[in-house]
Amino acid sequence: MTDFTTQSNTKATQKSSALLLSKKGLITLSSVLIFIFFIVPILRLVWQSFQYDGALSLEHYMTILSEPFTWNMLKNTAFIVIVSTILALVLGVTFAWIMAYTNFRGKKWIQIFIMLPFIIPSYIVTIAWTQFVKDLPITVNLYSLTGIAFLLGVSHFPLVYMFTVNVLKRIPKELEWAIRTSGGSRIKTFLVVTLPLSLPGIIGGGMIAFLSNLDNFGIPAFLGIPANITVLSTAIFQEVIGYGNNAFARAATLSVLLALIALIVTGLQWLLLRRSKVMETSYIDHTPRVDLGKWRSLVEIIVWAIVLLFSIVPLLSMLKTSFVKTYGMSLTLDTFTLYNYNFLLYDYNKVGDALQTSTILAIATAVICVVAGTIIAYMRIRKNSIFLKTLELIVAIPYTLPGMVLALAMILAWMQPIPGWNPGIYGSIWILLIAYVTRFMFLQVRGSSTAIMQVSADLEEAAHISGASVWAKWKSILLPLFLPGIISGSVLVILNTLTELTVSSLLWSSGAETIGVLIYNFEQAGYTTYSTAFSAIVLLYMSIFAGLLYGISALIRRKRVSHDH
Repeated sequence: MTDFTTQSNTKATQKSSALLLSKKGLITLSSVLIFIFFIVPILRLVWQSFQYDGALSLEHYMTILSEPFTWNMLKNTAFIVIVSTILALVLGVTFAWIMAYTNFRGKKWIQIFIMLPFIIPSYIVTIAWTQFVKDLPITVNLYSLTGIAFLLGVSHFPLVYMFTVNVLKRIPKELEWAIRTSGGSRIKTFLVVTLPLSLPGIIGGGMIAFLSNLDNFGIPAFLGIPANITVLSTAIFQEVIGYGNNAFARAATLSVLLALIALIVTGLQWLLLRRSKVMETSYIDHTPRVDLGKWRSLVEIIVWAIVLLFSIVPLLSMLKTSFVKTYGMSLTLDTFTLYNYNFLLYDYNKVGDALQTSTILAIATAVICVVAGTIIAYMRIRKNSIFLKTLELIVAIPYTLPGMVLALAMILAWMQPIPGWNPGIYGSIWILLIAYVTRFMFLQVRGSSTAIMQVSADLEEAAHISGASVWAKWKSILLPLFLPGIISGSVLVILNTLTELTVSSLLWSSGAETIGVLIYNFEQAGYTTYSTAFSAIVLLYMSIFAGLLYGISALIRRKRVSHDH
């Protein structure tokens, strides 16, 4: 009996030691991988910006900052980012207030159309708007600073809307009623209660819109480059593809400047949100607080008209262009043709290749992010240590940085990871996969974290006490509960990867063109009828893809509900 007990204790000790070693091994491996894929590229980028003739120097910074071109470019960047952010704030907060506070009818349907300009890739939005303004009876020049700022604002106001609408619904109506019953006007109620309590959402949405406007490459590239208007993101692109003297070093210097602006804004957002009043315990109140009365129909018509103008009407103009053979012709029964679609789908192999490349990259990125991101999220939620907090912060950095900065960092890191050794990753599809995983891992971590937080740790403890193995616990209990949230995160990763352009524009190689790159190349070469037709094909492809993924998610939820009953 004593021997048996001793053997059992020895086996338990060995098992515990093996588990401890495996945990240490996992932490070490995670640290090494995070360092290689997330830290090294950023360090190489900063290092490159200080390299001049093989020595550390501030020469590139001094040269670039002494050029009038740089200050003109920074002025352009500041103008379009500030104006577009103001536009996004005005539109986003106005729509959020109407949807959260009034008795507007059809809120469920209009919210889908409000989100469309953000869901559709910005370069497709740009193509649609350039076709739309050509049909207007007045001259509208989108190839200008105000044109670029307008389209950036239209593309990113849904971000402000998303951040603000639920914050408004969480404001306790009793606080507003207290001001009203004590004789306060609607304006006083708004200034004393509504505005201060909604600031976290407005600030968060505004800052994200600011960063998205700063980061965006598609709109400034499609509209700015033909008009000789340069901003920071397109300047980095033009430096790299220009292959001039010190091209990579100059691009690295500009990237560091762009990254600094992004990091300062992110820090400012963090500081402002800390000072704001957050109502974490307030419930979401969907009941209307303002009766529009006799004005309801008029408000509904105006809001629907604006939303459809921003989301659908330009797309119809784009479709119209895709059905004529020669750009500039009017669409009539005589000029209607499916030639562009026929050519793209059956005669031009690069279209099929681009769809295949982007789909493979999107699925591969999602699979890696689901596995790694869910592990990181699970450890972060269940084991709240400083190491894991740092890990989550590091994973967030590539998503916070502008895409053009990350793309250049990837080139510098993987062209020659060790001096004199080229592993052949740069110039292949692998560098795109690494860049996508690095950039979008944070989306999966957030999606999986939300799912994991909704499941009590007591459930796992009960499974452990009842003798369930780790595999059985994950297979029978945790995965079915986590899966809907994990799939929601993976949908975001897939849709972002599928039509990505900013990172891809610097990292693509011949034979590995992605969807975004092919549309950009069509547009830059002047093949507008092809770019509009391919954009329409991509939108249909995205709809099918998203519908399939959400269908799977809905099926899992339904099975879970029927199982619970």
